Amino acid sequence: KPTDIPFFQTVIIMSLACDRCGYKSNEVKSGGAIRDQGCRLSVKLEKDLDLARDVLKTDTCALSIPEIDLEVGGNALCGRFTTIEGLLTATKEQLDAQSSFFMGDSAESEEKSAVMTFLEKLDDIIALRLPATIILDDPTGCSYVQSLTAPMDDPRLTKEFYTRTYEQNDDLGINDMKVENYGELDVLKEDEEEEEEDEKKKEEQEGKEAKAE
Repeated sequence: KPTDIPFFQTVIIMSLACDRCGYKSNEVKSGGAIRDQGCRLSVKLEKDLDLARDVLKTDTCALSIPEIDLEVGGNALCGRFTTIEGLLTATKEQLDAQSSFFMGDSAESEEKSAVMTFLEKLDDIIALRLPATIILDDPTGCSYVQSLTAPMDDPRLTKEFYTRTYEQNDDLGINDMKVENYGELDVLKEDEEEEEEDEKKKEEQEGKEAKAE
């Protein structure tokens, strides 16, 4: 269903629940077009209110936490509308599940220990025991983090807008889009069709006059 986010835009929230198997999924899509610039949102996690901020993360949005050298690609987590805490928890659960799948029971104890230490650091960030900054980088510019002081500037929230690279536009399919003079092309086509129709009617009229003579 369409949902309006204050001081941002409309998003589409899609929810699926299977009565037979119990499978559930929630996904969020931006209700607007790709923006002219990408955006980079940085949030300093210092208080409980920071963990409770609303977050819209699109499919293309990457997540990073420099303090623990964490980088999660844009397509690693599906689009979702949640909180900072919810996003961090989902990231931790996915990393935990993937590490168990790829390493398995035969993994060296040192590898398992390193993964456990990393996950514990994420727990410390969620519990605000470890100061950290969460960065959301979205080339479409459609991701969002709630400001606690909107419409005034939020001291712990930084927004940066940047020009996408050619590679980023290519990944988004923008380079193949025809967006310039689109309306003009439609008008020209309509004018040509009208001229052809008028010419056809003129020829038919002339043919009738010639037969009458």
